[in-house]
Amino acid sequence: MTNTQTRKADHLRICLEDDVQFRLSNGLEQYRFAHSCLPELNLSEVDLSTQFLGKKLTAPLLISSMTGGTEQAKIINSRLALAAQQYGLAMGVGSQRIAVENPTVAHTFAMRSLAPDVLLFANLGAVQLNYTYGLEQCLRVVDILEADALILHLNPLQECIQPHGDTNFKGLLAKIKQLCQQINVPVIAKEVGNGISQEMATKLIEAGVDVIDVAGAGGTSWAMVESERAENNLQRQLGRTFADWGISTADCIVQIREQYPDLPLIASGGLRNGMEVAKAIALGADLAGLAFPFLQAASESPTAIDELIKLLIAELKTVLFCTGNANLTELKRSPALIKVA
Repeated sequence: MTNTQTRKADHLRICLEDDVQFRLSNGLEQYRFAHSCLPELNLSEVDLSTQFLGKKLTAPLLISSMTGGTEQAKIINSRLALAAQQYGLAMGVGSQRIAVENPTVAHTFAMRSLAPDVLLFANLGAVQLNYTYGLEQCLRVVDILEADALILHLNPLQECIQPHGDTNFKGLLAKIKQLCQQINVPVIAKEVGNGISQEMATKLIEAGVDVIDVAGAGGTSWAMVESERAENNLQRQLGRTFADWGISTADCIVQIREQYPDLPLIASGGLRNGMEVAKAIALGADLAGLAFPFLQAASESPTAIDELIKLLIAELKTVLFCTGNANLTELKRSPALIKVA
């Protein structure tokens, strides 16, 4: 295995086996839905479908970016791609830098043949634009996936703690702007679990980014993941100190949606069930991304993924039904979500 492949394998193992979740919440517990005892709806007619970046989805669910580059990662991605195709969901893959460095592992990301109709997102670390990457490498990862959009993930905290991390973020916004002007697919700016503020969203949107994925605090802590991989005590302790660093997912959604009512907005970061998905949508998100629950299920079996998706859809439908909302548009306009804390 290369160093990058070893890192990818470590990330999967640590996420699945160690407790690397935020101790602080995603902020969604501050909200509750008002119950409607007479919804005047037929549950079977509740419609979860939505459009995002020109593609129709059966439900507003994104299988968030996780992995690639190893044989275990290929199995996980393949299982998830088949499920995304079956249920009409969106899917992103993990960072494809490893596939640029080592084209022989590109097949561990290349899921289009398994998911011909899925909204599929390629993925690179934005900071790589400061480390020799440019339009050519971005187009390469899009081509590997035949992707509908490119995620540029922003992970300054992770890079600070990661052994030999890429920590030169200086002048990066200008390079993101240049890429957005050149590339022929939408660009999604995504954090990795520490959140995007309204101020940062403004800068990214002005640079030409088409979509924001807030990836707020409250789920997997990449500071803790890197702490578990630390090569020395300084890195280990640094990761623990910053384990709960970030802006909660709920706060990110509210801040950004308030400023940008029409922006395509993805909520991720600690979402664990359909109730939280519904809260994120009601707060203003267009899609809700989940990673850890899908990673757990995909590591177990295709049946476990099937059961997870069915449960998420049932939970989401139940929220709409019991708040008297027939579809997602009604849910967003509804006064049913109440702040309680």
